[in-house]
Amino acid sequence: MLDRRNFMKTCSGMGLAGSLLPGVLWAQAQAEGSKKITKEMIENAAAIADVPISDEYKDMMLENLNNHAKGFEEIYKLHIPNSVEPALLFDPVVPGMKLDTMRKPMRVSKAPASSASGAHKNLEELAFASVRELAELVRTKKVSSVALTEMYLGRLKKYDTTLKFVVTLTEERALAQAKKADAEIAAGKYRGPLHGLPWGAKDLLAVKGYRTTWGAGGFENQMIDEDAEVVKRLDEAGAVLVAKLTLGALAQGDIWFGGVTRNPWNTKQGSSGSSAGPASATAAGCVAFSIGSETLGSISSPSTRCGCTGLRPSFGLVPRTGAMALSWSMDKLGPICRAVEDCALVLDAIYGPDGHDRTVKPAAFNWDATLDWKKLRVGYLKADFERKPGEGQEPPIEEPAATPEEQKRRDEQKKRQEAAQARAEYDRKYNDAALAKLRDMGVNLIPAELPKFPYDAMVAMLTSEAAAAFDDLTRSGKDKLLTMQREFDWPNGFRSARFIPAVEYIQAARARRMAMDAVAKVFDDFDVIVAPTQGQQLVITNLTGNPAVILPNGLRGSDAPKPPSDDPADFRNAGGPGTMASLTFLGKLYGEAPLLAFARAYQDATGFHLLHPTLTPAP
Repeated sequence: MLDRRNFMKTCSGMGLAGSLLPGVLWAQAQAEGSKKITKEMIENAAAIADVPISDEYKDMMLENLNNHAKGFEEIYKLHIPNSVEPALLFDPVVPGMKLDTMRKPMRVSKAPASSASGAHKNLEELAFASVRELAELVRTKKVSSVALTEMYLGRLKKYDTTLKFVVTLTEERALAQAKKADAEIAAGKYRGPLHGLPWGAKDLLAVKGYRTTWGAGGFENQMIDEDAEVVKRLDEAGAVLVAKLTLGALAQGDIWFGGVTRNPWNTKQGSSGSSAGPASATAAGCVAFSIGSETLGSISSPSTRCGCTGLRPSFGLVPRTGAMALSWSMDKLGPICRAVEDCALVLDAIYGPDGHDRTVKPAAFNWDATLDWKKLRVGYLKADFERKPGEGQEPPIEEPAATPEEQKRRDEQKKRQEAAQARAEYDRKYNDAALAKLRDMGVNLIPAELPKFPYDAMVAMLTSEAAAAFDDLTRSGKDKLLTMQREFDWPNGFRSARFIPAVEYIQAARARRMAMDAVAKVFDDFDVIVAPTQGQQLVITNLTGNPAVILPNGLRGSDAPKPPSDDPADFRNAGGPGTMASLTFLGKLYGEAPLLAFARAYQDATGFHLLHPTLTPAP
């Protein structure tokens, strides 16, 4: 029998002190081979969980706990696939909120002057063109879909050796789609602005006939015999799927079973993640647009690193059917593009209920490129823009380290904090310039503040759901096949999350509901809120489900502080000379149309999206 001292030592070593409750005691019993939970185990677990239980009640608990254990085993025997969602649905709509469900015809911008001529001696001149530009060229038959598809396939092959953003090329499917698109357009059947345009899918979207690897070791040859709903809708729009692009293993980071996906602006850096391949390929001019996903930063972070324009839509706007589930209450699919209107054109093709993803609302998205953005109410997170770099960091520990290993950890942490602080100090000028530019545009920026709540504690919902989504991986020991096994990687997170009590998950959900109500009140006064990309807003708005647009906001100069590491697998390797800064605009739930209109106005006024990296293929 496991004695109390060893029990506590084991749990503390796993970082579980204070979180273990009797509901997981059956696992300890299994580990001991007894298959029974004992009174002594209850005593040990109660001490760790800080839940006082009178001795007279412990015997009474044994039957219930052991019956629970039997029930757990019966559920495990079902081998529930990742595609099955829980019976509980997250709804971001708070009382009093009214959805606009009236769909109107999309109003796109005027045809760009750059599409007036089809005389392109070298088709690669169009590699970095916007969706709107490419759409007009294809619509007017000045460029064929086949020619664009072959060009982008060639670039994907050429630069993948350096950037490592392709899991699988869908060349045969793509060329067939492109030929069909050209034939339809020639016959006068034009499907819309995505018709004939090559795109890339994050490899958590299922595509018939092609592997769907989720970026993870152990899933390299996984085949899912369906097309994700987003893939179906883009097929219907006439878009041409050219590649399944990388994601960090099981939607974390930029490290996948094939290596590290790189940042086109600095190939010694990872592209960030988890939508690593979509952002890298889009920034490198290797697709017209891409589809990524975000649970907690997976569109925002790589869009920032790679200098893309990313849209994280409202939770419940785009169906996730056929996409890998990580967190049923937080997962969102959205476009990663080169320009804001591109995001609007893609969103128009993929949003709306599908009859399968029950979280999707019948909210309308009515893109209007002529919308008068000057009438929008715009706030900005004043305190976040004015916060001094390093403010709020924990003071250094004064007492001597107990071991050399502890001192090494402290030194590494200090180095990491200093590097982050130096980058923040340098980057502050880009945020200040953004506010100044907005005021020059005539925008009346009103100070705003998001409410204070223990948001990080609510993220326990994400980790619990992710652990459930991949529980079989943890229980079978196959989590050892995942490439990365660091403290903050999924294998350790999944193992630790098994010890989050069900009661605390529900308490986190209740706290989240309070936060949703409070954030909704803030947005009663604003159509758009301007925010630094880094900061607590990222966690807050992912929990509440509000949309965000991430824009490139300047190119760092040669005087930018260099990262403390040049290892592409090191998350500290960010920023530095010749890389992009970003800015974020936040919107009301299902308020994507005015949010995008405002972001487009800023983007057109600054032109940072027109910059693109100089690429050199690997020898």
